[in-house]
Amino acid sequence: MSRFIMAGSTLARLALIGFTLLVTLFTSLSTFAAPKSELWSYWQASNENSTQTVSHQEWQNFLDQYLVIQGEHHLIRYQAVNDQDKTALKSYINHLASMDPRTLTRQEQYAYWVNMYNAITINLILDNYPIKSITKLGGFFSFGPWDLDVITINQKALTLNDIEHRILRPIWNDPRTHYAVNCASLGCPNLQAKALTAENTEALLNTAARQFIQSSKGVELSGNTAKLSSIYEWFSVDFDNEGGVMAHIAKFKPELAQFNGKVEYDYDWALNQE
Repeated sequence: MSRFIMAGSTLARLALIGFTLLVTLFTSLSTFAAPKSELWSYWQASNENSTQTVSHQEWQNFLDQYLVIQGEHHLIRYQAVNDQDKTALKSYINHLASMDPRTLTRQEQYAYWVNMYNAITINLILDNYPIKSITKLGGFFSFGPWDLDVITINQKALTLNDIEHRILRPIWNDPRTHYAVNCASLGCPNLQAKALTAENTEALLNTAARQFIQSSKGVELSGNTAKLSSIYEWFSVDFDNEGGVMAHIAKFKPELAQFNGKVEYDYDWALNQE
């Protein structure tokens, strides 16, 4: 009889351990930890005397064909992308990967990295479609694909996190970068209908910032409560040079200039699909 009691006790302990592990795993997968801005110095070089330009026409062709605007959301018709256009998208990404971005001017580099990031993200979704959220990619123990090696440039493997947090954020120190890179989610700032170029980057960044802040997914006021995108919580340090998050937001939403009420955060990871 004692053996059965001991066996039952052991099973109960194992079940408790298993349950604890599942809870821990679920919590880790459900919590997004924002990476810090940490420079990868190899990519810091540029050539300001360069006259080389990068064509992003293939990316523009894709956006023209498959990006649609519905209300405050810019959505992608993933289910409609044909094999020819999937191949063209991969060709565009491979073309960028064949270049050495360090030979470009800073202006060309910024468009290069942002367009590459967004094209790779869309390509990842297409390779795994249908899927409800980008957070489902990356493996069982991962929250999304951001730490996967997704491209090799100059014989160096890069992840999406490398591009955003080790190149774009630390080199440019521009909080508007958060409105430029797109994570294929409804809560994310919209993927712009125009590919970035050295000439249109400044205008598009301001347009993207204004669109997001004036949308309910960016900033929503209700009485004395402001519900902000979680981007402003995850990356609040990036807005310090502008006087903080609320000072930055007030540039595009002046009524928040003197706001001192309650602040809440929210983010929608559902796929940005039509």
